[in-house]
Amino acid sequence: MQEKIKRYAIFLIGLFINSLGVSFITKADLGTSPISSIPYVLSLKFSWTLGEFTIIFNVFIVLLQLILLRKKFKLEYWIQIPVTFLFGYFIDLTMVFLDFMNPQQYILKMLALLVGCLILGFGVYIEVLADVVMLPGESLVRAVVLTWKTNFGNTKVAFDASMSVAAAVLSLIFFHRLNGVREGTIIAALLVGFIARLFGRLSAPIKPLLFPEKTENQSASNLRNNEIQPNVVAIARQYGCRGHEIGQLLAKKLGYEFYDREIIKMIAGTTGYSTAYIKEREEKMTNSFLFDLVNQMYAYTSEDKAPKDKIFEAESNAIRKLAKTKNCVIIGRCSDYILKDNDHCLKVYLYSDLNERICYLSAKKQITDTEAGKQIAAEDKARSDNYRYYTRQLWGFAPDYDLNINTAFGVEYAVDLIIDGMKQKKII
Repeated sequence: MQEKIKRYAIFLIGLFINSLGVSFITKADLGTSPISSIPYVLSLKFSWTLGEFTIIFNVFIVLLQLILLRKKFKLEYWIQIPVTFLFGYFIDLTMVFLDFMNPQQYILKMLALLVGCLILGFGVYIEVLADVVMLPGESLVRAVVLTWKTNFGNTKVAFDASMSVAAAVLSLIFFHRLNGVREGTIIAALLVGFIARLFGRLSAPIKPLLFPEKTENQSASNLRNNEIQPNVVAIARQYGCRGHEIGQLLAKKLGYEFYDREIIKMIAGTTGYSTAYIKEREEKMTNSFLFDLVNQMYAYTSEDKAPKDKIFEAESNAIRKLAKTKNCVIIGRCSDYILKDNDHCLKVYLYSDLNERICYLSAKKQITDTEAGKQIAAEDKARSDNYRYYTRQLWGFAPDYDLNINTAFGVEYAVDLIIDGMKQKKII
């Protein structure tokens, strides 16, 4: 009960910040956010306020959800109605607070718009963090997804676009020109979700502090049930360091299970993606900024995740499950970070001289040294960026690992060092 009260209190704070962001963007006079564009255009034509039209419009959206979902419309969804009234009144209140704001120069308008996007993005992040109620706009997107089995991200983009187009049509009908729908509408559509997603990623440690999970201590449970904690070796590796080969030999010598590409097959069923689709996207991050920008629409819900985020979460859950159930060797996939608090896990980083890796890769793949060098540079960067994105840590940072091994001395040498390290850590 106390946690629920805390969640609703945080949600209300987020709702107010959200309304402040909408008002800030609106006062910039470069258009408003897509979800507010229709109410804003109507408020410019008629005597009712932006907040009042927001209430009417969002109640209409809730009724659309009822039509779409019918018997699937849950009782808890009705809470969107009082939330809508609060949101509308908050918008009018913050519009009064910002009555002094009337930027004239374009650069000041753009600055106000960007500040408004930052505020609104933070408000969206707070609402999603609370995880109690979805605002009607996002809830309608969810209803469409449930009804027609569409992708949340694509549906959200279509919804925002349709709101902006409808507002533009109304503006042309009422004023014979675009009024209330401008470049700021497009900028808000792109930036708000991106900012909310960025807040969510950078503030990930906050959620467990605010809402600690009531889980039973694993070690205590093991002692009560007289179970032995399995041992795990988590191997991170530079490309071309023969990590797969070293892991396989290590598992064979120890009699452990070995997991590399096998993890892809394990999670294919839970994610709904094919093994080829997962293999193409896991452990690869070409540009974190573009990734967040492209997937910004997923910032509005805690239920739906971007495909790559969904893959990472599924792999993380699979790795934790493996570490709890069997002795194993796990290759890559941020497993060293995922199991960083596991006392029975030896974290290993494999590296080697670039020329050594080029020679190995060119011989293995029958390619030129130049091509091998390009592949190594690209793969190492993708792995490093992926690791930094999901763990906020530096990939290959020596103090984060129990062992750092130069594989240039041979596969057998690396395996023997890992076994010695396990003995030193007293996990075998």
